Amino acid sequence: MGLFSKQFANVVEWEEFRDDMIFYKWNNKEIKKGSRLIIRPGQDAIFLYNGKIEGIFTDEGDYDIESQIIPFLSTLKGFKFGFNSGMRAEVLFVNTKEFVTKWGTQNAINIPTPSLPGGMPVRANGTVTFKVSDYVKLIDKIAGVRQSYLVEDVRIRITAVLDQLLMKWIVKEGKDMFNLQANSFEIAEGIRADLDMQLFDSGLSVTGFNIMSFNYPEEIQKMINKNASHSMVGDLGRYQQIEMTEGIASGKVRGGSTAADMAGMMMGMNIANQMLKNMNEQANLNPGQQTGTGQNPSGQATSSKPNFCPDCGHKTEGANFCPNCGRKLI
Repeated sequence: MGLFSKQFANVVEWEEFRDDMIFYKWNNKEIKKGSRLIIRPGQDAIFLYNGKIEGIFTDEGDYDIESQIIPFLSTLKGFKFGFNSGMRAEVLFVNTKEFVTKWGTQNAINIPTPSLPGGMPVRANGTVTFKVSDYVKLIDKIAGVRQSYLVEDVRIRITAVLDQLLMKWIVKEGKDMFNLQANSFEIAEGIRADLDMQLFDSGLSVTGFNIMSFNYPEEIQKMINKNASHSMVGDLGRYQQIEMTEGIASGKVRGGSTAADMAGMMMGMNIANQMLKNMNEQANLNPGQQTGTGQNPSGQATSSKPNFCPDCGHKTEGANFCPNCGRKLI
């Protein structure tokens, strides 16, 4: 008896486990007397009989099916193994971890904007995180007709509706078309909620959605970069002067060209203006260094013209004779 019992024994387990596989269905063998169930970390085992859930086992371990599993099954708890017959049941193994997959827009999305009649063509990419949340829905919609289910299957399903969701949440609150990255968190949260509803009936739950970048056409991106650089400079005239000066110093702008001649003239005018400004400032700081007695600090007499005529009081404006009465002033 022991010999035949050992011959019929088999192992119910997730064969050829793949990290990107969401579930695997064991149903190609008959469960015999002496069979064992192996549940590994990160797996749940669901016993199915005639398409109906008989029991869900979540603790990892190595179990004797006859003594440790069958007593907990709904309609098979009194099942007795025969000598030549076994139990024809299915076991669905479910991967309980969170899955992360990358996504990207299949085509450029033309976002309506007043500045571009045909819309702004935008592409985007990022990651989405999901997991199995409802075994009943999973079996009813997917596992009932499939032997396994991969992350790639879910990614294809997500990307099929992602373009429409991106357009919906970009347009919804009138986002700045030229600075979508600043609003990426709000856009991503809206898409995550909508995707979660899309996968709800399949027993899957979207736990995270991330937008890594928005990509514009090359011409639009150049305009955005140029506008950003102008904003950072502030004084555009001063920026142009600095760029011209650095160009001459580096040899990028050479003599003999119109640009070089203009740059040289501008530099000369700037130097002359600066010298004149310095002279005026010096004159204002030291107005003749005159004393009240008409003498300089060394004691020598100095000639000075009065600002007003001593006779008529008219302003002299530095003249040798009063322009009103004609009196000699020096």
